[in-house]
Amino acid sequence: MTFAQKLFRPIDNAPLVVFRIFFGFLLFAESIGAILTGWVKSMFIETEFTFSHIGLEWLQPLPGNGMYFYFATMGILGLFVMAGFRYRIALSLYSILWAGVYFMQKESYNNHYYLLLLVCLIMLCLPAHRYASIDARLNPAIKRLTMPQWCSWAMILQMAIVYFFATVSKLTPDWVNGTFIELLLGGTNHLPFAEDLFAQHWFHLFIAWSGMVFDFLVIPLFLWKRTRTAAFVCSIVFHIFNSIVLQIGIFPFFALSFIVFFYPPDTIRRIFLRKKPVADTSVALPEQRSLLLYVFLPYFMLQILLPLRHFAIKGDVLWTEEGHRLSWRMMLRQRNGFAQFKVVDRKSGETNYYSLHKLSEKQQHFATTKPDGIWQMAHRIKNEYTAKGKDVSVFAIGKVAVNNSGYHQLVDPETDLAKARWNYFWHNEWVLLYDGNWKPLR
Repeated sequence: MTFAQKLFRPIDNAPLVVFRIFFGFLLFAESIGAILTGWVKSMFIETEFTFSHIGLEWLQPLPGNGMYFYFATMGILGLFVMAGFRYRIALSLYSILWAGVYFMQKESYNNHYYLLLLVCLIMLCLPAHRYASIDARLNPAIKRLTMPQWCSWAMILQMAIVYFFATVSKLTPDWVNGTFIELLLGGTNHLPFAEDLFAQHWFHLFIAWSGMVFDFLVIPLFLWKRTRTAAFVCSIVFHIFNSIVLQIGIFPFFALSFIVFFYPPDTIRRIFLRKKPVADTSVALPEQRSLLLYVFLPYFMLQILLPLRHFAIKGDVLWTEEGHRLSWRMMLRQRNGFAQFKVVDRKSGETNYYSLHKLSEKQQHFATTKPDGIWQMAHRIKNEYTAKGKDVSVFAIGKVAVNNSGYHQLVDPETDLAKARWNYFWHNEWVLLYDGNWKPLR
């Protein structure tokens, strides 16, 4: 059987159906959990504004308690996806609303927010509602027991990209020698019984190296039948540990839900959908070559290129952050810093220092330790003075430390950031570069 024949070979659609149910529930849990944990309140209700992605500054939270209704609506849509009710409409609306949340704020950026958006887009293209769904019950004509093999392979490839680049990004001195793990575990004060263990250097090295080995091997081990059970056990331990220690929301369970695509479809059917008839996989399905060629092929090419783009940008991405997002560079650095924003009236020469006291703690951290945060804060200051009829220059004076490496200047204090433009694709010259010893490069 050729690769093309395998690609379009009909298989039981149980893995995709079961994943849809898991996925919909996780969409619900993410949305409602954000309300119950106070995340919506702290990020959108109590703040005067958010740092949206550059170019989308108009995308701001709804006034008053509007964001509570926003997230509650997403929770309801998640249940619709889970039940397969108006599946594509519900998932389309959820994707739009979640994209709004993702692009609306950067103060609390998390890789699983990005992954959630990507999987929403993939699932929109897959026939996940054709069995065990309200849609199939209301319209029996859409009911199917099979799907093309490529539907499973698309999900596997997405996770393979995530894990591969998560491994590559860990090949840094601070990860390999346990420095970052020490900093990371030092902030887990909700587990007092583990403080002694978390303070041991050997444990830092164990977590660092086992995490890197897990990311590198988990997909190959799942793909090989003989090691699949071992990979399953390791995944349970790895993700539950992360869930308890790091408290990173739904991501551990989200990652575990992809396991259904690695087991034989008949196995998934027998475990989760016992009443589902055995599928006739001898009946050919529409190949949907156009969907693969014009949607999925460009999509996966982009997914492979985006994490590589920082190699084409001058400077160390760990320091400059240029090329950091959309690259699966997960939990690699701790940034601390301080900055003052000097405002100079271009006409009178009067100098003032802008107070950041109105910003939340997360916003202050973002606006003083990240190059794009500093730039966006400078432009907010400029716009605030422009509204008062004043023409000002804005300078950022401060230092940043990455993984406690020592404090150094991140941006050129002599650059008027009010005039500086943000370069989306290449290095911004006002961001100072440092070599491996954190000495400024001129």
